[in-house]
Amino acid sequence: MKKTMMIAALVALPVGLSGCDKKPEAPKIEAPNAAATADAMSSMEMAAGSKMGKGSGIVTAVDALTGRITLDHGAIPAVGWPAMKMGFSAKPDLLKGIAVGDKVDFNVTVSGSAGEVTAIRKH
Repeated sequence: MKKTMMIAALVALPVGLSGCDKKPEAPKIEAPNAAATADAMSSMEMAAGSKMGKGSGIVTAVDALTGRITLDHGAIPAVGWPAMKMGFSAKPDLLKGIAVGDKVDFNVTVSGSAGEVTAIRKH
């Protein structure tokens, strides 16, 4: 009986150790579609704290009285956002002279999944 157990252990040992050097593969993550909408924001995870980035896009809606602007913008790598159309808050004075259809460059501060335009300039 001892001999059988010893043989079984010697056979099992190399098989058990054969996977020890293998590292698990990282899960594959697909890049978001450039045509993603603001709905994509709900599924994006953001690190705690604020991040700042620069972007460019086209104004699709603006309300200087309430301090809201909607931009169809390109990717903003500094904050980990793909290209999308989304709304931002902004100081009302910052939005004076900005109109729907304007092509703009802007600075954004992101906290959680919300963004605030902190500077904006027409092309």
